[in-house]
Amino acid sequence: MSRVIAGVFAASCLALLVVMGMFAPEHLAQPDLSMAYASPGELPPFGADNRGRPLLEYAQQGAQVVALPAMLGGLVVLLFGTLGGLLACVGSGRVQAAVQGFGEVVGALPRLVVVLVVALLLPQDMRGLTPIALTWALLAAPGAMDEAASVAGRLGGARFVEALRAHGFSRARIYLYHIVALNLRPVVVRQAIETVMQVVFLEIALSYLALSDSQPSFTHNDSVRSWADILYLGYQVILDVETGHALALGLGLVGVVALMSLSVTWAVRAR
Repeated sequence: MSRVIAGVFAASCLALLVVMGMFAPEHLAQPDLSMAYASPGELPPFGADNRGRPLLEYAQQGAQVVALPAMLGGLVVLLFGTLGGLLACVGSGRVQAAVQGFGEVVGALPRLVVVLVVALLLPQDMRGLTPIALTWALLAAPGAMDEAASVAGRLGGARFVEALRAHGFSRARIYLYHIVALNLRPVVVRQAIETVMQVVFLEIALSYLALSDSQPSFTHNDSVRSWADILYLGYQVILDVETGHALALGLGLVGVVALMSLSVTWAVRAR
């Protein structure tokens, strides 16, 4: 697959996610028991739940829950990774020691435990995916910084900067073009899009756990449905309930996010 095709496919998946979130209804439609468990053929495009409400609305509300927080988390990792690569080119021992200390302290924290603590400490009226996503991104940042610093180190670090300075290039061109755009881009963009995917999967996992225990969700209001609701409904197919269409939709949404991540990684890979 060429970079252009991969980039167009990834952009299309991201646009689909954002548009679904933008047009998500505030509340689900009124139940219509005559359409309970309706198939996609009976109620296009995705069928209905156990109360006859369209699964399309579930998908839209779930996209609204994850879209902005996941992209914010990816942006945080992108910025930290870029910063780590640039600081590796400064050539300062104190800066390197500070970055290494930050990475060791934050990287040693158990990521999932910290996220669960943050989710539990948030007041009920402040619960949402954004604080959880930002916490996850901060805990993932040291790994992105280390990998970006390794790439900058293979370039030569401060020696690479001085060599280009000797050829008359400005610092802005060196740092923004030669280092970030040409060398750090594959690493930091891949780390960012992986964080986006991880945040989406984290939201599904947390919401699924809350559903299975009949507890309020950590990531959204009780009036909003998550993609976990679709999967929870879909997995009832093992009990001979006619929810195979819901399972297919839930797995399809997860697959779109995974394919988007792989496509972005392929599109920005090093030449």
